[in-house]
Amino acid sequence: MSALRRRILALLARRPGLGAATLLAPGTLWLLVFFAVPMLYGGVDPGFTLEHYRRFLDPLYLQVLGRTVVWAAAATLACLLLGYPVAWVIARSRHRSLLLFLMVLPFWTSFLVRTFAMIFLLRDTGLVNSLLLRSGIIAQPLTLLYTPFAVLLGLVYGFLPFMVLPIYASLEKLDPALLEAAEVLGARPGARFVRVTLPLSLPGVIAGCLLVFVPALGSFITSDLLGGAKHVMIGNLVQNQFTSARNWPFGSAVSFALMALVLLAVTAALRLRDREPERGAP
Repeated sequence: MSALRRRILALLARRPGLGAATLLAPGTLWLLVFFAVPMLYGGVDPGFTLEHYRRFLDPLYLQVLGRTVVWAAAATLACLLLGYPVAWVIARSRHRSLLLFLMVLPFWTSFLVRTFAMIFLLRDTGLVNSLLLRSGIIAQPLTLLYTPFAVLLGLVYGFLPFMVLPIYASLEKLDPALLEAAEVLGARPGARFVRVTLPLSLPGVIAGCLLVFVPALGSFITSDLLGGAKHVMIGNLVQNQFTSARNWPFGSAVSFALMALVLLAVTAALRLRDREPERGAP
């Protein structure tokens, strides 16, 4: 051990609070440089006011917030219903490495590019309508693009891997002997899933729901491109306030409200995760 390292460890041992301050220093410096300093020179009048928070309580903005929460929750539920079977197949497959590679392969492409690809799939002359017209299922092209359905589909497509990977990590650790024991004791497939598989994989389910719900709340590219700027989410509202409207205080108030909502969601999910071992205890 070098002399400099021994001196640093001795100094930290004498002053325990110095270690915590050292860990907090990079984040504090980042906030000062990229948050506090721009606020001083960003043309914002100094002073404390709650006016912008009161403005956010307007029914128009609350409607935007409600729409965002509903769409984010719907995307999370859809990702859970689609992702759990996929994670189960990957965890029980002999070719799990290949399947995992295919699952993360879309991340090699920009999220913006993948969203643009959805436009070519959903537009009136896109692949979906072309296949339906050629098969005779429909006589006229369906209006798929610039609808809530397109926004929800884009959210599910973009965030589905974030649901699959944590669930796979939980299912991959599941001992098959537990399912065999449940089968020997007479449990049917549905009972084995409810009594054994789901409780043991619940930490992965909770983590996946958080990884989908939280970024879906702040998403604005998907609703902007696939919704045609007609279906505004809270992320679009924040973006507009910081760009075109140039109302930084109101944009900051909306961002803070969204952050508080995310904090509540994370706290609720962590409490649910911590209660599960207690429920399973004899």
